[in-house]
Amino acid sequence: MPTLKLDDFLPYRLSVASNRVSSAIATAYQALFGLKIPEWRLIAVIAEGEGMTQQALGAATQMDKVTVSRAAIALVERGLIARRPNPDDQRSHLLSLTAAGQDLYESVAPKALELEARIFAGFGEKELTAFRAVLDRLEASAAALDPE
Repeated sequence: MPTLKLDDFLPYRLSVASNRVSSAIATAYQALFGLKIPEWRLIAVIAEGEGMTQQALGAATQMDKVTVSRAAIALVERGLIARRPNPDDQRSHLLSLTAAGQDLYESVAPKALELEARIFAGFGEKELTAFRAVLDRLEASAAALDPE
């Protein structure tokens, strides 16, 4: 019978790597902009496509409903996103960036790209292209196992 060695178990290693990268980025976002990772993710996704429902944001960010809701409430309270009724579904609201939210996005986005560059500075372009392809395949493989 094969023995499970956690340090050799790829799902575990992927989780550890993800947590380390997220922690480094979260520290920077919190210190520089007062943002938690879920808040930044919502801002970034809304900036790509205005007027999104919380359900659509959850699907786009792969965050659960509670996390999306808490982040949205915090951002509304800070005046960074606005809620308006969804004309297509009276049970939901559309979220969009306010002028202050757009300004914040324009300040954070370059920092995010700088952090990404620092994290991946030791990798060549071919390695990064291959890594992105592996991530795409990994996400598709994991999605196929998800019972949703």
